[in-house]
Amino acid sequence: MSSLRTGDQNLVKQINKSIVFHTIQHKAPISRAQISKETGLNKATVSTMVAELIEDHFVYEIGEGQSSGGRKPVMLYLNSHAGYSIGIDLGVNYILGVLTDLSGNITEKITNKLLNTDLSYVTQQIFSIIESLMEKAPKSPYGIIGIGIGVPGHVDPDDHILFAPNLKWENIDFKKIIEEQFHIPTKIENEANAGAHGEQLYGAGKNVTNQVYISIGVGIGTGIIMNHQLYKGVSGISGEMGHMTIDANGRKCPCGNRGCWELYASESALIRSIQQEEIMDENSEEYLDLLLEEAKKGDPKVLQLLNTQGEIIGIGIVNIINTFNPEVIIIGNRMVQFKNWITNPIERTLEERLSLYHKSSTEIRFSILGDYSTALGASSFSIAGFLSEKKIIDA
Repeated sequence: MSSLRTGDQNLVKQINKSIVFHTIQHKAPISRAQISKETGLNKATVSTMVAELIEDHFVYEIGEGQSSGGRKPVMLYLNSHAGYSIGIDLGVNYILGVLTDLSGNITEKITNKLLNTDLSYVTQQIFSIIESLMEKAPKSPYGIIGIGIGVPGHVDPDDHILFAPNLKWENIDFKKIIEEQFHIPTKIENEANAGAHGEQLYGAGKNVTNQVYISIGVGIGTGIIMNHQLYKGVSGISGEMGHMTIDANGRKCPCGNRGCWELYASESALIRSIQQEEIMDENSEEYLDLLLEEAKKGDPKVLQLLNTQGEIIGIGIVNIINTFNPEVIIIGNRMVQFKNWITNPIERTLEERLSLYHKSSTEIRFSILGDYSTALGASSFSIAGFLSEKKIIDA
């Protein structure tokens, strides 16, 4: 009985510490008395939890606040620089890495092109980026607390990459590869799930209960947030709406299906259209940059391509709205740079194809984190894992 009671006491203490930490994280600068008032915890409990958080370098005192009479309160703040996390967005033709503090603020960033998707080559490129970010990290009590990597493919609950069709990878234990190299806890997640999480924490999805994030890059992935929680499905691989069929007799997709949405609405589809129309030099490596320049100049062929692109993106969004009826749909990844030219055709397609009851219920937004949604989301998973391991928050 005594061990059970001790266990209960430890659980209560952990819950109380989590409540105090969360309150400081979201309401700082804040005094101990204000925490007690906000949470309903007694002042002695708050003082004990704050003392432990200060001792562990997660909270610090920043001096005295205003007083309404009597002794001035000492204000508390979250120590975002107690440690640093690395977030990696592994694309099909690029790798983007960020170093963030514990509040998700980017302190360093690196982007490299990928010349091919061979596993050993990609691994070495990621190693190089992680090493560079580690070298640039400021000194801190906990150092590099974790690495998060968003990958364009199916990732199971044990962080194994089951299938990444555009990388041509199958059954890769990438977590093990990274952890054996750096001996730092590593989290592998689907890139659209990481992007959805990043937008919910820091971007266009902040404070939105139900949302779908659409990552439009070389392929298309979607991350689904339901009741503020990432919905991953029974085996962790939900959200593959880039592979819903929009043309029953369409082209063969690397995933094994035919007529997948991403074959017609992705960055790859746009580049294929550019080549077919012979708008640009076939050997150009910077198709999207050049396309953006031509769109700004008002090239009729380019504007027509982007109009068609917007319409096909809209068709997929219609299916998503009919399925999930979310409050917000966020379009992210590199397609965001064409927002000015694809917004109207998307909205026109929704107007034409959605039922009267769906038309006004979902708002279409574009990412405000831009290229950083996935990297920030991946980093935040590692931060959450670290704080959970330190028994400061629930996993």
